[in-house]
Amino acid sequence: MFFSRRWLSRGPGTAPASFTAAALTKTLVPNPPPLPPMKGVAFGTVFTPHMTIIDFENGQWGAPRITPFENFSLAPQTSCLHYGLQCFDGMKVYADAGDIERVARGERLTKQHLRLFRPDKNVARLKDSMQALCMPSFDEAELLKVIEEFVRTEKDYVPKELGYSLYLRPAAIGTSTQLSAVPSKSVRLFIIASPVGPYYPPPEGQAGAAAINPVRLLVEERRRRAWPGGTGGRKIGANYAGPMRVQEEAHRQGYDQVLWLGAVGEVQEVGAMNFCTLWRTKEGKTELITAPLEDTVLPGVTRDSILALARKWGGFEVSERPYLVQELVEALQEGRVIECFGCGTAAIVSPVKALSYSGREYAVPCPEDGITRRFLREILDIQYGRKPSEWSVEIIA
Repeated sequence: MFFSRRWLSRGPGTAPASFTAAALTKTLVPNPPPLPPMKGVAFGTVFTPHMTIIDFENGQWGAPRITPFENFSLAPQTSCLHYGLQCFDGMKVYADAGDIERVARGERLTKQHLRLFRPDKNVARLKDSMQALCMPSFDEAELLKVIEEFVRTEKDYVPKELGYSLYLRPAAIGTSTQLSAVPSKSVRLFIIASPVGPYYPPPEGQAGAAAINPVRLLVEERRRRAWPGGTGGRKIGANYAGPMRVQEEAHRQGYDQVLWLGAVGEVQEVGAMNFCTLWRTKEGKTELITAPLEDTVLPGVTRDSILALARKWGGFEVSERPYLVQELVEALQEGRVIECFGCGTAAIVSPVKALSYSGREYAVPCPEDGITRRFLREILDIQYGRKPSEWSVEIIA
């Protein structure tokens, strides 16, 4: 069976014209509800009253629409329900620290200053994931404009509190109703938004954006999350469904996340996050190491930001290269591991306090003044606008 890749071609006259932000229309909820109290709300369980929809049908993109949040009506044979034709991305909108301070003083905001963190990276990654599923291309700049207008529409649902944000979930699904394992001729690209707090509950008695609770990891030695030549480097739905059973088994054993390995035992990712280790090599050098970006590792935006900051700061080597779990365990046994952490959009960073491998648990150092917390503070300062950075895109609403 041969799959057409006509939408991926960059030849003249073959790719569909992109949708444009100028064509965007709005249908708004007459009396939108207020933002509910957010403390204690589970991640991704509260949603804003609007969503964005862009449909691809009959070989062309339709106009973007901001509409009331509502359920989709899909035929039972819709392709995304059968063949994994679905992908997504995730990014966050932050209230500017100045606005948070004004609200804390009881002031009313007549104009809001909101911030997106490196949204161009997320849009490019979504486009790459869509193209891996033979979905149509689009102009990244136009989607960014649509996202910014969606943020303005939902501005009152961006929490004005440190540690909280508005999580944006752009996603694409195949909507063809032909019951065949072929590329979908129709696609729905949509965006929903969820006000969120910390992904992991902060330590007892602590609060605020920089309060983080270290996690315990279980190394999965037999099953694999991704494999060479596969789709592990994209945010495709199947990549998240496959590992769920292993993750649940880890939870039952008292572990927070699974550390995934490659074909020969290379350290890859932790849960749905990238994984980094700061250690002293056998030669005595201090090195921050993470798995290289191949087709088994997701090109994380937070990962890229951390590596850029590390190279800017200096003081240790920064390496993107394969390393084996046996090397990590040996370094733990020899006291050469300084700290380990996962990183991603939802949690930003997640320090590791324990790692279980082959039936033995190893304690992992979690220094209070370590590099993990330094990365967290720096990224939060950029995300909330406390430090100027080209990574922070301001939206006036």
